[in-house]
Amino acid sequence: MKIVTVVGARPQFVKAAVVSRAIANTSDLEEILVHTGQHFDANMSDIFFDELSLAPPAHNLGIGGGSHAQNTGRAMESIEAVLMSEKPDWVLVYGDTDSTLAGALAAAKCHIKVAHVEAGLRSFNRRMPEEINRVMTDHLSTVLFAPSDTAVRNLQREGIAGDKVRMIGDVMVDAVHTFTAVAKTRSNVLDRLGLGRNGYVLATLHRQENTDDSRRLGSILAGLARSDLPIVLPLHPRTRKRIEQLGWALPDSVRITDPVGYLDMMMLEANARAIATDSGGVQKEAYLHGVPCITLRDETEWTELVTSGANTLVGADTDRIAAALSSVLFSNIDRTIYGEGQSARAIAAFFSQEPNIA
Repeated sequence: MKIVTVVGARPQFVKAAVVSRAIANTSDLEEILVHTGQHFDANMSDIFFDELSLAPPAHNLGIGGGSHAQNTGRAMESIEAVLMSEKPDWVLVYGDTDSTLAGALAAAKCHIKVAHVEAGLRSFNRRMPEEINRVMTDHLSTVLFAPSDTAVRNLQREGIAGDKVRMIGDVMVDAVHTFTAVAKTRSNVLDRLGLGRNGYVLATLHRQENTDDSRRLGSILAGLARSDLPIVLPLHPRTRKRIEQLGWALPDSVRITDPVGYLDMMMLEANARAIATDSGGVQKEAYLHGVPCITLRDETEWTELVTSGANTLVGADTDRIAAALSSVLFSNIDRTIYGEGQSARAIAAFFSQEPNIA
């Protein structure tokens, strides 16, 4: 059975690394990796393939840097050409990026079955591009690999149920288990930055609704600056460009670094006193590392983390951010919401059994 896997952004590289390994270890499966180029610079792309031992993509489409519509449309056109050439049995997509939707749309229009990893997530905010991408991908998919019971219920409310939906847990659990152990032996980021365990707050900030709105961006940075601990902020290119355009100088307590590789990120997350982020993936990684998470958004697709007490939503409110940073507490939290790290094997086993799903 031939599977074309479409990736384009760094969270997808991480998920693909563990699933692709499971597929490679299954004798009757062949995988063709397609990189759309949505994340295209070395720190956002190349370093991840190297650190995760992810095989170079068979097809690198070189698409990135445009608007959502441009990226999606160009990727669809190029992916369609790959599908016509490779003639796969399945197209496998991850998450909620423009690359995800482009892969699902191209496959559906070519009458090729679509499998969606991380299906059923909902923030219920249709102003988020990611929400549109994940909803549409779910409704185009032939099989939906849901990471949690909440995701399954979300799909059921939209009329997606039965054998199409497989609650397999989350492949990020597999990834964190696998690569945290690797990071402990290969990453020296704490020494490079002069950081000690529990001695800093890790922050990430990249979502369009935060970076493009100067009021929200300023409020978030002001809240972070009020932390009693140093803030370590690996700065996304979009955020750096916006801060430079505005001519802002950040206080010394906010330590800006370039984007870091996945292994360095694992160590920064695992050793932080708290994590403040607008990233969906980092929210979940914080939970898996047992580190309190403060989410710089008004809603989250990982609703079960808020319910469990692992995650605090603060939006872009300066006072709420500062208060959350001064009172973070993470204890007695159920650490098995997303399974125990066998999701990648379950995905490979699904394909190996040659499922007969229309």
